[in-house]
Amino acid sequence: MSSSSSSPRKKEQPQPAPRLWSAYLNRLIACEISATTRYYDRVIQWLPFPHDKGFLLSNIETKAKATITEREVFPDLTGETEKRTAILLNATINHSFDIQKILTQLKEKLSRTSRLVIVAYNPYLGAFYRVANAFGIRRAPLPTTFVTRTDLNNLARLSGFEVIRYRTVGYAPCRLAGVGTFLNWVLPVVPWIRSVGFASVITLRPHIASSRRPSLTIIIPARNEKGNIESAVNRIPDLGCKSEIIFVEGHSNDGTWEEIQRVVTAYSSKLDLKALRQEGKGKADAVRLGCAQASGDLLTILDADLTMPPELLGRFYEAYSQGLADFVNGTRLVYPMEGDAMRPLNRLGNVFFAKALSSVLGTRLGDSLCGTKLFARHDYSRMKEWRRNFGDFDPFGDFELLFPASELALGVVDIPIRYRARVYGSTNISRFRHGVMLLRMTLFALFHIKMGKTA
Repeated sequence: MSSSSSSPRKKEQPQPAPRLWSAYLNRLIACEISATTRYYDRVIQWLPFPHDKGFLLSNIETKAKATITEREVFPDLTGETEKRTAILLNATINHSFDIQKILTQLKEKLSRTSRLVIVAYNPYLGAFYRVANAFGIRRAPLPTTFVTRTDLNNLARLSGFEVIRYRTVGYAPCRLAGVGTFLNWVLPVVPWIRSVGFASVITLRPHIASSRRPSLTIIIPARNEKGNIESAVNRIPDLGCKSEIIFVEGHSNDGTWEEIQRVVTAYSSKLDLKALRQEGKGKADAVRLGCAQASGDLLTILDADLTMPPELLGRFYEAYSQGLADFVNGTRLVYPMEGDAMRPLNRLGNVFFAKALSSVLGTRLGDSLCGTKLFARHDYSRMKEWRRNFGDFDPFGDFELLFPASELALGVVDIPIRYRARVYGSTNISRFRHGVMLLRMTLFALFHIKMGKTA
């Protein structure tokens, strides 16, 4: 990682791509990368090849860009706690004889908020590249190293990373009067065929634990949950960090608001408690209000029905602190449920949506609708920006957190819990009406996230 300059130089004005097909493919790749980096603070391209004139980097959307050459020192990003920096390796691994060394060197300079974005040639199209070079269709040096998905997963693990996002792009090298555009849009969702794109965009997350105990805000949306309020406060464990609890009450008719005020007054000498009353409706609105008023480094949601045992919040907190993921998600579908905690049809729906979203988002989810999730407050501001771009359509708040968590390449880990039966009140969920809404949101993700980006 060389030694002549202490900071990355600003990217010079890129030269235009010499060939239309090359420009088109680079724009396709840039669109895929931009789905993540437009919410990041900067992109740094490391060690571009001489034939790389900067066209790909110039088309990537982000707040700031820079390039590091062999003569320059890679910046120390280890002190970044809230900024997100993407390190771009454009075909670097396809011209390397020691990929593990590259990844290990980079990891020493990264923070847990850094991400490696690797553009790699398709390992199954080696013969195509040789023919293209022989006929002068492409002029770049032939790739020497082709890495399969299995190979890269293994190399990432050996180097202290995990692969959290893998997208194949570029099935047609030009628009072809709209036919190529259509193919590049639809083929990423077609089994088998989706593996034959020209390139892949692969995002790696470093395994780095938090350097300190981050503070935590616990947001508890509550509607008609009077009998659970004091129990929630008593059952939340001491997590060994600065914590605050925010109750958000919404249009209750059983005295929940008055009970929250009583509990906040009674326990204010021992705990940092806040009481908010939402003007809007729905759990998603309550969570947004709580997040807007939160002061903790981390935010977590605890449903006031206490079907997710508050005693398990420590497992969510420790999973984040240990660097296992930047988005911690509860799953209720591992252990047998208590009593009639979830009706059979509801359980079937939860299994369906977990599998559907896992496929659509490219992120393995054991349960997409468990109310308890934990993430960083600085990432929540990025999630809000994502929501402004894609629309406000989720009444529950689960999908509007999971969708951007996938797009932002946060990395997700599931925490299994035993789902408990209610001891007070009744559910506010309508199985069929809300199920239709969730299906519409899943289809939205299919068309706007899973299907290929078009240039």
